[in-house]
Amino acid sequence: MGKTFSRIAVAGAAVATVFAGTVSTAQAADTAILDTNKTISNSHGKMTYIDDGDMFEVCDTNADGHGMTGMVEKLVGSAPKTVLTVTDGGDAGCDKGGYNVGQLESIRMALTWDGGGGTVRSGYFNE
Repeated sequence: MGKTFSRIAVAGAAVATVFAGTVSTAQAADTAILDTNKTISNSHGKMTYIDDGDMFEVCDTNADGHGMTGMVEKLVGSAPKTVLTVTDGGDAGCDKGGYNVGQLESIRMALTWDGGGGTVRSGYFNE
């Protein structure tokens, strides 16, 4: 009976080790590491993360009377929290805002047309 218990304990430890490795790999895969620019867009505008200087640029590309709102959302626990909002519309050019993207945090971009409709979001990333 002692050998049976030992075998069960060893098998249980092996399963726990494999499971822990799988969970940590899945968590790491959820956040991409960027060392380059990243852009999301819809038919009304775009939002770009500019790696050099950690800037976020929002551009309204349609003269339709509505602007664009871009948000930087940081994952806090299991919920996103907006840490930066940049709007553009009604003027020439694009608008920018800065947010220092850390290596240990997960952030994503969200872009909304102020005339209604859905929000476009990037995947989570960090530096």
